[in-house]
Amino acid sequence: MSEPPDSKGSGPVGPAEDPPRISTGSEGLDDILGGGLDPDRMYLYEGRPGTGKTTLALQFLREGARQGERVLYITLSETRRELALVAKRHGWSLDGVDVFELVPPETSLDPDRELTVLHPAEMELNETTNLIFNHVKESNPSRVVIDSLSELRLLAQSALRYRRQVLAIKHFFASRRCTIVLLDDLSSHDNDLQLHSISHGVVLLEQLAVEYGAERRRLRVVKMRGIQFRGGFHDFTIEKGGLAIYPRLVAAEHHESFEGSFTASGNAELDRLLGGGLERGTNALLIGAAGVGKSSVALSYAIAAAERGEHSAFFAFDEGRGTLEARARTLGLPLQKALDTGLIHFQQIDPAELSPGEFAAAVRRQVEDGQARVVVIDSLNGYLNAMPDGRFLILQMHELLSYLSQKGVLTILVLAQHGLVGPMDTPLDISYLSDAVIMLRYFEYGGMVRRALSVVKKRSGNHEHTIREFKLSAQGISLGPPLEGFSGIFAGTPHYTGNSEPLLTGIQPGHG
Repeated sequence: MSEPPDSKGSGPVGPAEDPPRISTGSEGLDDILGGGLDPDRMYLYEGRPGTGKTTLALQFLREGARQGERVLYITLSETRRELALVAKRHGWSLDGVDVFELVPPETSLDPDRELTVLHPAEMELNETTNLIFNHVKESNPSRVVIDSLSELRLLAQSALRYRRQVLAIKHFFASRRCTIVLLDDLSSHDNDLQLHSISHGVVLLEQLAVEYGAERRRLRVVKMRGIQFRGGFHDFTIEKGGLAIYPRLVAAEHHESFEGSFTASGNAELDRLLGGGLERGTNALLIGAAGVGKSSVALSYAIAAAERGEHSAFFAFDEGRGTLEARARTLGLPLQKALDTGLIHFQQIDPAELSPGEFAAAVRRQVEDGQARVVVIDSLNGYLNAMPDGRFLILQMHELLSYLSQKGVLTILVLAQHGLVGPMDTPLDISYLSDAVIMLRYFEYGGMVRRALSVVKKRSGNHEHTIREFKLSAQGISLGPPLEGFSGIFAGTPHYTGNSEPLLTGIQPGHG
């Protein structure tokens, strides 16, 4: 989309060329905006105190300074020393950034300039804006930040006068080749939608307090004239170095062609049960009680991929690396070698600290940068706890699984059911999203607790419909013949109607 040329332009009026974008200083925000901001326009960053507006604004100015532009930070609410401290803790320098205080402490007693940082209402609004205009004319910057509008709102004392003053600022900068960012801390009780209509674009930053764990921050582009942007909320964190923004994942943007071949599990019987194996670009849900062996089956796929020379990513919500390594040693799986060579990337996820957007970004990094062809998420129970609102878990998971599918990645999902033997309760039903569902259950027979496995769903290709007993030992996962003489195995209390031939022999206590 394009706009009419500015009044300051020369020549006949015709279709305006689409100007090159300028970076916001944030890679994530540039991605959301499809390349950055239109230059020479006025934008609004709004959010409550502590949401990251000042940090994002400094990133915008530092990007301009990096490109050799003159940049100006006009502060009515923070001192130069406070800004310098913010920059220092991010590992930045304010060299190249002109900071203009209204009014600097050394001139606050000047009778002609009575405004102080603490008492902005003592000075007329017109004088404040004139000071801004004069300094801009002197320094002639190409990027300006005004922090914050709440001070101007206090000086205006009426909504009409405030709007007129903001319009005056906009018209002043419209006559100059300058991009201006206004910061508003939403301290007014009124919702100043008039600012939205005046601004070329509006970015909203929010901080959410959850019942337990770290606060969650998210960002939304409310409007952006003439720019097609990715709507909705995007998670972000404030880290050393600035805002790390995680654009909302849109699977349709990441399609690529791949060969839909089988991905071996490393166990011939399990592959035969699955009708040849699991295809690339699909996902499989392993569902069952705690400790039944879901993580061990999932780990076997990552180990098998490493033995083929492929990369895998294992995201663990419920257990640490030491526990996983101990399980692999018990099952005789060469996990340590794969970890040492980097073929398996293990990442411990703390659901109390990590937002869903940050998790999706971590998965993308492993797929796009780490070339992971197998992704294991263990478990969805932990992922559910990471969601501030569980209603959106299905939507988040659908988009993530679609993305992984379009990248040709095999995804293994683990979901623990409530209970051990007998009726099971599933905390979350995503079976309809899964291309394959493998059910693992305990059952009791002959005074022993045994394990059974069955493929209850597979969208692509044929699979066995039998239920097989399996065991976990130092030789890995072993599957027995179909349990044809039983009924009621998945209920936990089977009835044997077959002959007296032994079941899978050598059953030993396993590790889940």
